[in-house]
Amino acid sequence: MLTLEDVSIVAGTFHLTANCSVPEHSLTAVIGPSGAGKSTLLSAIAGFQDIAAGQIFWNKTPISGLPPGKRPVSTIFQDGNLFPHLTAFQNVGLGISPALKLSAQDENRVAEVLGRVGLTGMEARKPGALSGGQQSRVALARVLVQNRPVVLLDEPFSALGPAMKAEMLDLTKALLTATEATVLMVTHDPEDARRIAEHTMVVSDGQVAPPEPTRTLFANPTDALRAYIGP
Repeated sequence: MLTLEDVSIVAGTFHLTANCSVPEHSLTAVIGPSGAGKSTLLSAIAGFQDIAAGQIFWNKTPISGLPPGKRPVSTIFQDGNLFPHLTAFQNVGLGISPALKLSAQDENRVAEVLGRVGLTGMEARKPGALSGGQQSRVALARVLVQNRPVVLLDEPFSALGPAMKAEMLDLTKALLTATEATVLMVTHDPEDARRIAEHTMVVSDGQVAPPEPTRTLFANPTDALRAYIGP
């Protein structure tokens, strides 16, 4: 289980506190107004943002002092973070070896995962030759080959049109559920949470609220959620 115990994040005048646990093997949406700290929360879990106090645990083991690469966490960023000079195959291979030193077994793994995300035959294409949806599939494949138990999604599909975003949300849930990953997904769109998230946590007014079942929360919204989504 991913647990944030009395965590405090401070950046200038910005202050965010979190004291909660994220349900294991499920997808939890993180919603709230712009600037509330949703992406900052994910950065702290991943190790890209220092915390001022508290501790982050994975299965009761503290991970706050570990560098990003040593944490049991993988992340899909808003822009996908693909390297334009590398092929789809190479971009996914980075998830296994940053130096792209891949064994035959590694190469088979990359090819298999590219097939799972629907990109068989596109391995040699560079990001500029792929559509937005295909680029998102490459980013998803790179997370899958890492096979880490915690996956963070920082609005990775926000630039896609409605139909393609819905397709990618469904594909992401199906593939990550199959791996039994614990997933946190930042989104500005409540419909994303309703579509695929078993649980939802609201970030607002400097506080990270503990996750609640999505259907229950939206049926009886808290004051913070009501202020965000409106009447």
